[in-house]
Amino acid sequence: MKIGILKCLFFFLSINVLAQQDAWIYFVDKEDVQASIEHPITILSQKAIDRKIAHGVAIDERDVPVNEAYIEMLKNSTGIQVKAKSKWFNAIHVQGSFSDIESLKSLNFVSHVIYADAQLGTGKTLKSKSKFMTGQVVVDFNYGNSWNQIAMFRGDKLHQRRYTGSGITIAVLDAGFPNVNQMSAFKHLRDAGKLLGSYHFVNREVDVFNNATSNHGTLVLSTMAGLKENQFVGTAPDASYYLFVTEDATSETPIEESYWVEAAERADSLGVDIINTSLGYTTYDNSSYGYTPADMNGNTTFITRGANIAFEKGMLLVTSAGNSGSPNDAWQIVGAPADASGVLSVGAVDANGNYASFSSKGNEEQPTQKPDVVAQGQRSYVITENDVIAQANGTSFSSPILAGGVACLWQALPEKSNAEIMQAVRMSASQYETPDFFLGYGIPNLEQVLNTEKLEEWDDQTFVLYPNPIEDKLYVSGITDDDIESFKMSIFNIQGKFILETPLEITQEYFDLSFLAEGLYIISVETKSFSKTYKMIKQ
Repeated sequence: MKIGILKCLFFFLSINVLAQQDAWIYFVDKEDVQASIEHPITILSQKAIDRKIAHGVAIDERDVPVNEAYIEMLKNSTGIQVKAKSKWFNAIHVQGSFSDIESLKSLNFVSHVIYADAQLGTGKTLKSKSKFMTGQVVVDFNYGNSWNQIAMFRGDKLHQRRYTGSGITIAVLDAGFPNVNQMSAFKHLRDAGKLLGSYHFVNREVDVFNNATSNHGTLVLSTMAGLKENQFVGTAPDASYYLFVTEDATSETPIEESYWVEAAERADSLGVDIINTSLGYTTYDNSSYGYTPADMNGNTTFITRGANIAFEKGMLLVTSAGNSGSPNDAWQIVGAPADASGVLSVGAVDANGNYASFSSKGNEEQPTQKPDVVAQGQRSYVITENDVIAQANGTSFSSPILAGGVACLWQALPEKSNAEIMQAVRMSASQYETPDFFLGYGIPNLEQVLNTEKLEEWDDQTFVLYPNPIEDKLYVSGITDDDIESFKMSIFNIQGKFILETPLEITQEYFDLSFLAEGLYIISVETKSFSKTYKMIKQ
């Protein structure tokens, strides 16, 4: 009986060795490293350099591209297909037979080889599945209900202060983006030049809009950037966007991890601030590439390790926790790359803030709290590729809904690092003191973060004047009843000429300053407890 088992095992391994394999080939060095670091404009965009300097992120050897001469030599090797490359790992993803890949080990510039099938070599790779879950998309003509999914984390309050994502660049790493280049919901982006670029890493072409095998990216983008007057407002309608296809919706193979890492590297080089990933990986079509939930430990899979490097590079990564939480699902746990410590993983709740039964859970084996936070992912409002408002289910949508809100927050707090923004979001959440594996730290309160962190504008006062710059209305909130009685606001132009003095009524929410010409003004606020002076820009 044992002999029979061994024969079967040998037969299985023989077939597996002869089949086409996926593997990562790691190189020993790079070319012109020191010169590239000393002249970073040769390898990074100016926006990327500025972002790194602003947040104290070092430019290092990982930013230097892979040696193209090495890649060309592998392309010319017998039976080898080069599918993707990673400068962060100094590695390329290849496909070929086991014997052809093994022959690459003899090359003096090859450091080591890691196979996607862990039985063929040391080291583990990712298994993947549950790439995304949209559920049944239901057309719903009850317009305006998208308000709930932003108001849940008080993102609408940031919009009121005119923090709508302007100046923040978001890369969406997803499946296809059909019709984004012609839908009315994204016309404002196209007209303003805020669709900055696109690339299809699977097909190796710029076009991500046509011949798509999935509409998933379009739905995801709509939750952040979609805009239909009086019907739908995304959570970051004024942000700028790169659209990258890294997911092959027709299959599940390890190459998708490499596409994702390559896209994240490009996003970093372009100066992207935030990456949204509504993709998750837990099992592959080829069971030999499989992992167990215990491997979702924040540092094992290729994509998770890439996500942690992206975080080190200063980007803020917002990622779907996964849709495997159902009692009937054998997987359950948060998948990759949401298991990364450098990722803000987002679970799903319904419109009332209750746990959505499909949302993947964390567990005690994961080194950091997962999921981190939650947002609405059950019956979320989206805009389809047909320009129709609809509803869909999945952490695929809770992630970008919150990512847009975080973009608005970072616009308001540009001096904060990615780590500081992430931690502030966690600390504002509804159950920060008592997190669990269903909701993580809970539902964030971004208005609370803004009021707590924006001290440089309002010093140590609890009241807030906003927005700044303004167009017509200057809002006031948070002032005590005692101070309302003694409140006096005076406005002067930049030359010091007196323009206006006004009190504040108990029921008054804003001052109408539409009569002011565009320019810079000085505002003096006095109450019995404090006296402060501020600069204000009238647009």
